[in-house]
Formats: sequence, C-alpha cells, structure tokens
Amino acid sequence: MQEYSKKYNKKAILLVNLGTPNGFDAKSIKKYLKEFLSDKRVIEANPILWKLILNLIILPIRSKKNVHTYEAVWNKEHNKSPLLLYTENLAKKLDQKLDNYIVDCAMRYGNPSIESKIKSLQEQGATEIVIFPLYPQYSATTTATVYDEVYRVLSKLRWQPTIKGINPYYDNKLHIETISQQVKDHLHSLDYTSDTILFSFHGLPQEYFDKGDPYYCHCHKTYRLVKESLQDNYPNIDFELSFQSRFGPKKWLEPYTTTKLEEFAKQTKKIVVIAPGFSVDCLETLEELAITERQAFLEKGGKEFSLIPCLNDSQEHVEMLYNIIKEEI
Repeated sequence: MQEYSKKYNKKAILLVNLGTPNGFDAKSIKKYLKEFLSDKRVIEANPILWKLILNLIILPIRSKKNVHTYEAVWNKEHNKSPLLLYTENLAKKLDQKLDNYIVDCAMRYGNPSIESKIKSLQEQGATEIVIFPLYPQYSATTTATVYDEVYRVLSKLRWQPTIKGINPYYDNKLHIETISQQVKDHLHSLDYTSDTILFSFHGLPQEYFDKGDPYYCHCHKTYRLVKESLQDNYPNIDFELSFQSRFGPKKWLEPYTTTKLEEFAKQTKKIVVIAPGFSVDCLETLEELAITERQAFLEKGGKEFSLIPCLNDSQEHVEMLYNIIKEEI
C-alpha cells in the first residue's frame, strides 16, 4: 500500500495555452491552422460548407501567407514559437515553486497536445489534475474548448484522474495589480509622454457575444479595473479599448484596433499599446501589433508607438499565477 501511495495519488497542474505550429514552414502552419479552424467552438458555421471553404481556399492561401509572419517572431535559438517557449518556462518555474504538484503545460492545438500531457502526468502518478487555461477572460472559443478536449481525452480512459479547473482571472485583484504595475513601469521607461494607452484585446464575432459568450464583458471589466487603478496617477492620459485580429467578413466586436490606430495617427498621437488578453507574447502581439499595426500607425502620421510586452515568463507573472493557484486550490 505504501509503494502504491508513493507512485500514485500525486497532484498535477496543467497550464494550457492556445497553440502553435511545429515550425514556420507552410506545411506546419497548414496542419496547425486546420486543427484550429476545424474547431466548432472557434468557427460556428455550416460544417459542410466551412470544410470546403477551409480546405479549398483558406488553408492554401493562409498557410503560405503566414510563413513570413511566423518567421518574423520565431525563436531561432530554441526553434520554437515565443508562445510555446514562454508557456514552457512558466510551467518550469511554477513546478519549482509548487512542491506538492507536478506542473506541466500543453497546447489546445498543435504540440504538446492536451492528450499527450494528460497521459504523461498519469504515468508520473497523477490522480488529480488541475487545468489552468491561460486566458484571463473566458470565452467559449478559448476556455471552453480546452475543457471540451480534456473531457474528450478522459472519455477514452479506463482510469480517469480527478479534474479540477482554475477560474478565469479577468477581475482577480492580483492580476489587475500586476498589469497595472507593468503599465506604470513601462510608462516610466519611455523617453516620451504618452497621450493614450490603448488596451487591445483579441476580437470575437459579434454574434457569439449576442448568443451569450461573456468575453466582451470580461474584457471591459479588466479594462475598467486597470484604468481605475491608473487614471489618478495619469490624469493627462486617455484610456481606450479595442479589439484586434478580425477574421472573415462577419461583424466582430468593436471598436477595431486598426480603426482606433488610424484615428490616433490622424491626430498625431503618441501612444502606448497593451494586450492584456494574452498571457504571453505570440503572433498577434509580436507581429500584428508590434510590426504591422505599428508600421501603419507611423506611416499615417502617428508620432510614437510603444507596445508593452505580455507578462510572459517574468517573475511577476510567475508570482501572480502561483498566488492565483494557491487561492483556487
């Protein structure tokens, strides 16, 4: 019985992030996008029609088009995307702090998969696994699909581990304080005084919100709480919110980040951008915001553009996640 207890009855925490291709070549990107865009939580459309559009139009075009964008942000030293590298580092650092837990990470799409990591944790003796989706704001397109996959994996297991989950932390005091301090530190480091801080969140089709997805409300709550913690110290700075990464012809949550940046450029503003919906830097921050949107902003008359990095694998992020975990479990 003692030997059994030593081998089993262990507890684990599985950090889960969105995912990444295995490489920045067209074949790897196509495989990743096919898995991602085939998720019915992500794309709510006629499945037969969408399958045709995806395979005949979107994948052939976007897999080739995205080679340059992924290559621009790829960590060549480790041959990994920043999203995967930062998430792995977070897991390693939390594993060192949480003595009674095995901490690992998985990707919802791509590798390492949720299925492979649940299997690995079971082999290490975990009979209880805490799932921690690294999305501060809840959405069916992110958080919910993580649990869809977890329970799909469990449905095939004869011996299922106990599963627990960490709640979305969009209004968690620790999260708000950490983001607020990050903004203060960044503003202090600049050699110019910013006119505006733009909070850019990943977008979502408007109809998903209309059907009950709380993501829009969660984004506004995060924005409001951070704004309230900062505005007394920065009375001359405007705070704005927007949504980026629109995909397809449908109406998405507004205002769009691209539109707001065009307005700011015409007003020759000096701005700071933060993307507090992303736990770690990824294609949407390092390429879309830091390169594409920044270049367009400056070309259209904007004066200064500075992007605040995500929390990534910083000690502040580790401490924040550690304390959230301790609160939840």
